[in-house]
Amino acid sequence: MDEIVNKVANSKLEVFDLEDYFPKAPIVELDISQWLLEGFILKEKDFRETLKNYEWQQFSGQNVALFCVTDAILPAWTYSLVATYLAPFANAIVQGDKKAMLLSLYQKELSKIDFQFYADKPVILKGCSNKPVPNEVYVLAIQELQKVGRSVMFGEACSAVPLYKKGK
Repeated sequence: MDEIVNKVANSKLEVFDLEDYFPKAPIVELDISQWLLEGFILKEKDFRETLKNYEWQQFSGQNVALFCVTDAILPAWTYSLVATYLAPFANAIVQGDKKAMLLSLYQKELSKIDFQFYADKPVILKGCSNKPVPNEVYVLAIQELQKVGRSVMFGEACSAVPLYKKGK
């Protein structure tokens, strides 16, 4: 009887799992419309006073996505001013939603990786995730992996979709 050989386990495939770089600190959204008159009008003096008296410590160690749920027309400095109050406490701050924060955090993490580890190797960009990794992050990752890998596939070793092969 022939021995069953796990070709995947014995292959030189390297798995690049974006979930490994998922932020550990919580991501919270902060709606600034709560500090606008009727949710729409920014009265600078009142806005500044509200910010000055707000409990910013609650955002310690968190990633904060600033947004305005209403269609208020705000001066360009609005989000920057809020960020000055958050900066001493928050890990990271972006203007946008949770997805914008995830993209920003992933961009920072991917920029720190030495992709030379994957040089001339077949790579699988792991596609199944238990965490909400945005599709845009896969686009960022393939651009880096394509520069160095011999080939890049998407998915799992048992059912990978070829994305790139050097020389083709």
